[in-house]
Amino acid sequence: MDAAAIQQVRSFNRVVAESIGALDDRFLGRGRPIGESRLLWEIGQEGVDIRDLRRRLDLDSGYVSRVLHSLARQGLVRVCVSSGDARVRRAQLTTRGVAERKELDRRSDALAAGILDSLNEAQRTALVAAMRDVERLLGAAMVRIAVEDPASPDARWCLEQYFAELDTRFSTGFDPARGLPADAHELTPPAGAFMIARVRGRAVGCGALKLHGREPAELRRMWVDQSARGMGLGARLLRELEHYAHASGAAVVRLETNRALREAIALYRRSGYVEVDRFSDEPYAHHWFEKRLTAPYAKTRRARGRSAATRAAE
Repeated sequence: MDAAAIQQVRSFNRVVAESIGALDDRFLGRGRPIGESRLLWEIGQEGVDIRDLRRRLDLDSGYVSRVLHSLARQGLVRVCVSSGDARVRRAQLTTRGVAERKELDRRSDALAAGILDSLNEAQRTALVAAMRDVERLLGAAMVRIAVEDPASPDARWCLEQYFAELDTRFSTGFDPARGLPADAHELTPPAGAFMIARVRGRAVGCGALKLHGREPAELRRMWVDQSARGMGLGARLLRELEHYAHASGAAVVRLETNRALREAIALYRRSGYVEVDRFSDEPYAHHWFEKRLTAPYAKTRRARGRSAATRAAE
């Protein structure tokens, strides 16, 4: 990693922290640190399940418990059992909490306006455009990809979205029952793997492998939500799946795809996949691709790939 780039990121972080008052324990002049204010904002008018709050902000459960306890002592938050599941705790704003959140919103708007007001029109336009780009790029950096249970609610949701998109894009529609199977037991280690990509805890993409020992691995169910496209997520998912396949003993990855999926075909070609003769009876396929995981690839990716396989086995 470029040392100068690392120092630039650190410098940027310091400037942002100072400019928004994150160094002050009285964030926005309200007598509480930024962590408490952020949780008040995230809980929102409707409340939120605490497990979702932790996942959304990628926070330790102990830290979240301490902050919620502090907010409860201040009369701003109450923690109760979810009406839908007695095992799930839910955080909700009290009447005082709702009023405090509105005040935080007002002060946050004033802080943003103050930053912009100190600049001329050209500078304001440049700053807002740069912030938009930085937010998009940081969003890409916040994506987390992991092997998960292919029968989980989030996995099923991803597949439902994937199948629905194929049904609209294929000229003949799409019926998953007609295609080659990729059932949950085939995508569960050691038979395979199902990966979900998340942004702030929300599932935004998936990809799967069917493994056959040292025989070619099959790449299946690659999908990225419309909201996350343009972030390079498809390429990242593809690399993670390749790492996993290699760590599991496969030297080749194969896939088939439909001619309507032009973006996917371009991604596969950019990623080193070559078109080969038909090797399956997938009724929706027009192109068949494979990629050999060569020795240089294996050497540079071995440690990361083995770690992914080990994590899945655990």
